[in-house]
Amino acid sequence: MRDFDFLQPASVSEATHMLADLGDECRVIAGGTALMLAMRQRMLTPTHLVSLGTLPSLRGIAYDETKGLRIGALTLHAEVARSPLVQAHYPMLASMASRVANPQVRNQGTIGGNLCYADPATDPPGCLMALDAEVVVTGTQGNRVMGIEAFLIDYYTTALAPDEILSEIRIAPPAPGTTGVYSRFLRTAAEHRPLASVAVSVRRSGMRCHAVRIAVGASTPIPLRLRRAEAFLAESEATLERIAEAANIVAADIAPVSDLRGAAEYRRDMVRVVARRTLLEVFGLDENEGDRP
Repeated sequence: MRDFDFLQPASVSEATHMLADLGDECRVIAGGTALMLAMRQRMLTPTHLVSLGTLPSLRGIAYDETKGLRIGALTLHAEVARSPLVQAHYPMLASMASRVANPQVRNQGTIGGNLCYADPATDPPGCLMALDAEVVVTGTQGNRVMGIEAFLIDYYTTALAPDEILSEIRIAPPAPGTTGVYSRFLRTAAEHRPLASVAVSVRRSGMRCHAVRIAVGASTPIPLRLRRAEAFLAESEATLERIAEAANIVAADIAPVSDLRGAAEYRRDMVRVVARRTLLEVFGLDENEGDRP
């Protein structure tokens, strides 16, 4: 690891101006779980690190019945997982956060840092996409608000401008009858990075689906909304056959990556399986017992 200057701004505004002044040779550090690994491997060699760790305005979780959930970018994964507010209103998000990576990462890594790193094989982006989350980014010219889909551009690439930081995550209040499930597939129990993940958020009454959001992650360069499958399920009764066909549509509509962890067609098959199981769980169906009344 090469020498670098460690800067501790006293405010978000000061941090953004540091980024604007220092340019490409500068990196932001939050929890540091991914950045320090990249620096040790000399994948990144910044001359300056701007630490956000002493900025309290970037921390915390709050919920309002009208505005919904606000999560500060520096909130730890473990804090999201054990938050009573998240557990009560967005149990899918709490469940996802409790499974991110490993205990060390969950207790050191931040949800904002995770999104900014834009690792394609991580958990929060797809789950947040299914929840229709927005992010607030702050720069020298003020704030911008955008959806997760607009924020994530490509492999390890976001829509952040050079002078911007992610300051918070927002999720609207859940509509009555909304439920969701986040599922992930690991090749082995020792792995921490999913090979495929599927997040489903559904507004339903009984077995009828009124609205659905489906997001696939880990097997694609960036998480994807599967709108054709969503439209197929919307305003219909959930049956084993319809769910199986929706899972087929999900698998057909992705362009999976192929690498040492898994070939593209293997990933497609796993996404199909995970999507079917996730949808079955959302609707309380058991494919071995038939449809429940």
